[in-house]
This record gives sequence, C-alpha cells and structure tokens, in this order.
Amino acid sequence: MKRIEQLSKLKQTQEWDIIVIGGGASGLGTALDAASRGYKTILLESVDFAKGTSSRSTKLVHGGVRYLEQGDISLVREALKERGLMAQNAGHLVKNQSFIIPNYNWWGGYFYTIGLTIYDLLAGKLSLGKSKYITKKKTIELLPTVETKDLVSGVIYQDGQFDDSRLAINIAQTAVENDACLLNYSKVINLLKNDTNQIIGVLIEDQESGERYEIKGKAIINATGVFTNAIMKLNDTVYKKYIVPSQGIHLVFDKSFLPSDHALMIPKTSDGRVLFAVPWHDKIVVGTTDTLIKKHSLEPIALESEIEFVLETAQRFLAKKPTRADVLSVFAGLRPLAAPEKEGKSTKEVSRSHKIIVSETGLITITGGKWTTYRKIAEDIIDKAITVRHLEKKECKTEHIAIHGNKKTNTLDRENHLYIYGTDIPQIIELQNTEPELSEKLHPNYNYTMAEVAWAIRHEMARTVDDVLARRVRLLFLDARAAIASCEKVAQLLAKELDHDEIWIQNQILEFKTIAKGFLLKEL
Repeated sequence: MKRIEQLSKLKQTQEWDIIVIGGGASGLGTALDAASRGYKTILLESVDFAKGTSSRSTKLVHGGVRYLEQGDISLVREALKERGLMAQNAGHLVKNQSFIIPNYNWWGGYFYTIGLTIYDLLAGKLSLGKSKYITKKKTIELLPTVETKDLVSGVIYQDGQFDDSRLAINIAQTAVENDACLLNYSKVINLLKNDTNQIIGVLIEDQESGERYEIKGKAIINATGVFTNAIMKLNDTVYKKYIVPSQGIHLVFDKSFLPSDHALMIPKTSDGRVLFAVPWHDKIVVGTTDTLIKKHSLEPIALESEIEFVLETAQRFLAKKPTRADVLSVFAGLRPLAAPEKEGKSTKEVSRSHKIIVSETGLITITGGKWTTYRKIAEDIIDKAITVRHLEKKECKTEHIAIHGNKKTNTLDRENHLYIYGTDIPQIIELQNTEPELSEKLHPNYNYTMAEVAWAIRHEMARTVDDVLARRVRLLFLDARAAIASCEKVAQLLAKELDHDEIWIQNQILEFKTIAKGFLLKEL
C-alpha cells in the first residue's frame, strides 16, 4: 500500500461508483465492503487513517454488557456475532480475553452470573467461552492486586480484545488488495452538485502537495465520525446538528498494577458507568469516561475531572493504588453519538446503534455505531447506497474475507511483540536482516525496531512521526515519554524514505512533541 500508487489510480479514473469520506473504522469498512463487491471505490481521509476516534478506543471487541442491562438485546446480539467474525477474520489482532467482575456484596455473584450466561447464549456458536461464578479465593488468585476488603466473590466471562489502529491499517490494506483506492492526507473541501442539487462528487485538496482534484461518483458516503456536522454544513442549506461528541479517556499504567492475563471489569462505578482495566501490549489500560463535550478536536485532551474519576475508581478496586505519577500515557477519544431527538439527554441514554441518514442531495451519512460492528455498519451503508443511488445490486462478501495479516495467534505467539503483523512478520524480520541499521531498537526500554518504522513508511502509508508512533507502532499510547525520546530517529528515517529536508525533520519533531504533550499528565 503506497500513496504514490493510490494517487496515480485517482488520476486515471474518470468516475467512481462509491466515494467514501472518512478513514476511520466505518469508512474503511465501507471501502472494503464496496470494493469486495466489485464497485469502483475511493476513500478520502483528511489526515491519517484512524487518527480520530478509531485509534482511541478501550481496545475491546464486545457485545456490550451494559447494553444488555439496558435491555438492548438486538444491539448485543448483532455485536456478539460481529465479535465472532472479527476473531475469525483478524485472528492476529483480535484475542479472546477473560474478564473478572469482583463482587463486594452477596447478591452480585448470582446477578452477574445469570446476566452473563444470557450474554453467552446470545453469542450462539460464536461464543468465546462460558461465564461462571468464582470464589473469593479464586478471584484473588486470578487478580493478585484486586482490593480484598469486603470482597465476596467474582464472576469470570469472555470477551474480545484488539489493537484498534492496527486493525484499521490492515482493513485499508485489504481494501487496496480488493482494488479500492485509498488516500490519507486528502481533504474534502467541497461537495459537487448538479443543477438539481444532487450530489455528484467531491472537491479534494492533497494536504501534501496542495493540488486539488474534482472526483465524480455515483454514491457519496459521509463517514467522518465526530466531524460529520462539518461535512453536513457543506451539504445542507439549513444547519442541523447530526451528532453529539462524547469524550472517553484512558490512563495507561505499568503491568505491575494488575499482573495478570485477566482483565478487571467494574460494572457500576460511583456514577453508574462501566470501568475496565485491560492488559494491552504489556501495559494496563484503564477507562473509560463518558462526557458530553461542546467542541471536537483532532487531539482531544483529557479533562481534569475525568482523570480524577478514573484514578479514584482504580484506587478503590486495586490494592496497589495508582497515582498521577504512575500514568505512562493518557489518551482521550470522541464518540460520534447520533444526536438525540430531544435536547438534554445524557450520553448514557443516547443510542450506540448506528443510524444511516440520506439527505435530499443524495449524500449518505452514517452516525453512531462502534468498532465491533464496523463490518455490519459497512454492509448496511452499501446496501442503502445500492437502493438510493440505483447501483447494480451485488451481494456483500465481507463475512468471510480475511483481513490482511490474518492468522490464528496463540498466547505463545503474543510473547513476541511482532504478533500484530500476522503474516507480514517474516518480511519485517527480513528487513532487519538485509538492512542491519534497521535492527536498531526504537527505544532502549522497548522491543520495537527501526524495521517496523521502515515497514510503516514503505507499506502502510505512514507520512508523519505521529502516524508512526501513535498508530503504526503504538508507543505514544503506551508510554508518551518514550515516544518523545524516539521521535527524532523516526523523523530522520521518514525524511530519508520520503525525500524530505532538515527543515521538515525539525518541523515534524516540533509537531509531534506538541501532540505528545497531550498524552502526558500535567503536574498539579
């Protein structure tokens, strides 16, 4: 997957069947769905793939235990089916993760065991394993640092865990392998309409060269997540709010705070939310929050109230109490929730189901949804496009399309940090052997090598230091200080590979350090 080849494809094509705006989970899934059906497909992303919400999730592939409690059975059933398909189609990135709910009252064990048994049954033949009640002794054995004061019992259940932005990149590669054209750093600056105000294409600006292109297409799909309202401003004559952004944050700690292969799940925090502490790339990710916000940004910043909430809750349930000084990285993500019909609804009441809107101009917009159901969302969007834009009917194929890199990965495989590359692992090892300078470590405390950086630039369309350290190699999300210490090396290799000068290198280092500051906790 090379950007120069994708640009060439853009220039050689007069008209597309499907134009997708937005390179997050929904947009990438839609491009893959359309291309695999045989439609001429192009996807345009204004920055990098999964730069926004899709790289900032809780790293869970799940049906949603909370939605089961709310009685949203159809959403849970759909998500559990998709969880199973993700595990089959991207086995190198999606793993079966066991979760433990510690109970601090006598009835909790029975209540959650019954609820999670229903959860398992809804998954049918795609179930990841049976939920069961466990004793206080067993709970402590499996979660050595769980708070033992007043602990009564535990419940263990299975769900999925994954690497979000790595999956996004692999879906992009799979779409390209199915003949789609995908371009990052290609911003849609206007929508093209005919005399009857029907949408016929988009005007884009290449963010690297400044060149502009008019791209014509039969069906135009707006999958821009929290930036949906901005595209709708170009589309509508009267402004209406289509999505409301909700912020969720995560704190990342050293594994010593939960030295276990099991994740901790708190089903009801002090304000009724769910909190997870999940093992991820040899660290612990703790989150999340759910805060309605007025403004959205490409680099959302965790609010002090959110940081305090996650820290306090983690301290209540972990015997080894994490403090601000222990936070290796903090990241915030925005959920693009479908705007409620009535004002004043809390985020917990706003539906997580996806919603497809067809405008009078013919623009097709997707709102809501979540990572786990990205494939089904894409299927629904293309089915809708076939109907409203009168495309030749072709059946969806993605249920059984293996994502680039797919291979069954066991626990032993995951001890090698390269497991996320799946079937590409031998080529990365070959890079280290044939270009010895690439075998150098990115940072002394981590096993990532410069070969992974070279791979990201040559085969995964990484264009900036942020692309590499945030979304290809996940160092910024795991340890912000280590990422800052590594940024100069990455900038130099990028410049060498992409033919940039010293000024570009210095600008990149400066830009990345500015971004990385948002991942560091401020001293109080």
